[in-house]
Amino acid sequence: MNALAAHLPDAAGLIARRAGILTYQSPVVYMRVDCEICRSEGFEAQTRVEIEWEGRTVIATVHHVAADWLGHGETGLSEPAWRVLGLSGGEMLAIRHPPVLESERHIRGKTYGASLDYEKLKTIMHDVAAGRLSDLHLASFVTAMAGGRMSHEETVALTRAMIDVGERLHWPFSPVMDKHCVGGLPGNRTTPLVVAIVTACGLVMPKTSSRAITSPAGTADTMETLAPVNLDLQAMRRVVEKVGGCIVWGGSVQLSPADDVLIRVSRPLDLDGTAQLVASVLSKKAAAGSERVLIDIPVGPTAKVRSEEAADELGGLLEHVGEAVGLQLRVVRTDGTQPVGRGVGPALEARDVLAVLQRDSAAPADLRERALLLAGHLLEMGGKAGPGAGYALAQQALDSGQAWTQFVAICEAQGGLRQPPVAPHVRPYLAGAAGVVTAVDNRKLAMVAKLAGAPGAPAAGITLEVKLGDRIARGQPLFHVHAQTTGELEYAQAYANRQQGLVTIEEIA
Repeated sequence: MNALAAHLPDAAGLIARRAGILTYQSPVVYMRVDCEICRSEGFEAQTRVEIEWEGRTVIATVHHVAADWLGHGETGLSEPAWRVLGLSGGEMLAIRHPPVLESERHIRGKTYGASLDYEKLKTIMHDVAAGRLSDLHLASFVTAMAGGRMSHEETVALTRAMIDVGERLHWPFSPVMDKHCVGGLPGNRTTPLVVAIVTACGLVMPKTSSRAITSPAGTADTMETLAPVNLDLQAMRRVVEKVGGCIVWGGSVQLSPADDVLIRVSRPLDLDGTAQLVASVLSKKAAAGSERVLIDIPVGPTAKVRSEEAADELGGLLEHVGEAVGLQLRVVRTDGTQPVGRGVGPALEARDVLAVLQRDSAAPADLRERALLLAGHLLEMGGKAGPGAGYALAQQALDSGQAWTQFVAICEAQGGLRQPPVAPHVRPYLAGAAGVVTAVDNRKLAMVAKLAGAPGAPAAGITLEVKLGDRIARGQPLFHVHAQTTGELEYAQAYANRQQGLVTIEEIA
């Protein structure tokens, strides 16, 4: 037996060294390719191992190292693994094969078409949340759920499993309101407006929001340019008790930790299956203590939901699962034919939000109208307005300045209102012909914004200068690209120049 492992009958031992490598949420352990323990234990590259120190454990993926920065008898740990174990350096770590996971067997079964019940899905979600599954297994699971491979019963079970492996909030007041947009529409940043309007009218709305998955900005990304969003549960409670609402990142309050891990894997795969979408949305609503939930489904040829038939299917599934987990749900279909507002990207969308709240004459009218529509529905659902009277009440709250005052109060309670950043590099994308704008490709415009750096670079993205039906002249800017580096600016511009149908212009006869 190797001398380092002599004191550990069931595990190999190696000395801890901090690798200083950021591996996002994935713990990684680095071992020399010629490590004797690595060879004897069969720790090949991509093997999953369990590492223990003083009662703390973490499951990590093995990467082999051929260079000499890692000495014999040492093992390097990435930052996520280092933080979990609470190391300072030089500790003797126990490294062993992890226990065989039932969840891996269930995932394999699903890839071959087997059905998953609540108990199997709960087992998978527990292991997902605990970090026991590799990214390869997670990717397999996400893929197996996509493409309509989950039944309605499985989707209900998945939602319940996601709820049960995380925290669940209970509020001393009722009703607790919430809303969500299924996405696919650039710039559709209604949530900060809706929360401000609804809570200004006396309803409670503790809003937890996501960061971007496949879009140039999530609500949490946009809100973070205006105020802190990484609040823990206690801080979130204090904000809601003080001002009646909040807009925080759901990942910081651990309401559905398994979902946050699945989102991390879904993002690079560009997969957002219906079952995962429904379970993701509704598990977080139920876990946040929400009682009455409004779901916005934009419908358009280049939106996430492209047809009325698809909207029927998704809306029906949302209502079915919502009822099963105890939520009062209302689904609203909105126009998804073009982006909402002018900005696409965290800071640019935040500027649109501020313009609407501050009643700026140049504020995007479509963003304002959509926010009033959705807020009106919530005011009716919450009993603050009768049927059909919600819009007028929402409009009064916005036009009187109540909503702006309330939004400032929310931001201050979360840590202070701040100004969104401005990109140092801006370039116009010009119309190649005169005519009328007849179509806009949401997905391609979102890609331009992402290639410009959004959401990672908060100031990056695009500002739209035209809407459907606008008459434009040759050489007129259709949109502006905003970037924090010249390289990203050129990258986004080059992509836009190669695209057909980015903005469709029909020439005037």
